[in-house]
Amino acid sequence: MEEVDSLGMDSVRFLFFFSPEKRRDLLITLKSERFIYPICIDKENRLNELNHFPASDMNFHTFLLDKDNKVLAIGNPIHNPKVKELYLKIIQGEKVEQKDESKVIRTKVDIGKTSVSLGHFDWKKEQKTTFVLTNAGNKPLVVEHVNTSCGCTSVDYSKELVQPGNETVLNVTYKAEHPEYFDKTITVYCNVETSPIVLRITGNAE
Repeated sequence: MEEVDSLGMDSVRFLFFFSPEKRRDLLITLKSERFIYPICIDKENRLNELNHFPASDMNFHTFLLDKDNKVLAIGNPIHNPKVKELYLKIIQGEKVEQKDESKVIRTKVDIGKTSVSLGHFDWKKEQKTTFVLTNAGNKPLVVEHVNTSCGCTSVDYSKELVQPGNETVLNVTYKAEHPEYFDKTITVYCNVETSPIVLRITGNAE
């Protein structure tokens, strides 16, 4: 934090989540250490329950987010100098090359299908479909961001970490603005080598 401050990166904010068994002991420690950064005391451990952080790997307890809370990188910059270097590059707006990307914790993903045909339907009726991503690696999967090729397509998905062997579902909704044949893409950014993953929905809105 001192290094970031010394580089004049005033726009960077740090937020710490604690789930102490004894709140009073934590507050005493923070006061004695003159800790001046913002904290959140998560009394019910909700952040961990939502994300299922692996207790054995502290790398997955630290995230670099952008202003929209999109995950840009994962890893502990204190324990891993390469992650620290990556964080600083991203924060300073430097171009992140493939050799830098390799420092990000990655996993593998299996997709049951990458394209779905919605067939023929009344253009006034909303259509729904799903894509399933299964974490086939040995590290947690993070769906960082999802883009669609037009405003007529929306995607709802969980922001939780997906543990190895588990799956996450992308719920896709298509609402035609007028009768048309369509071929729309959904771009999924996540911590896998093949990211971004491009999915497709097609059909005839009549």
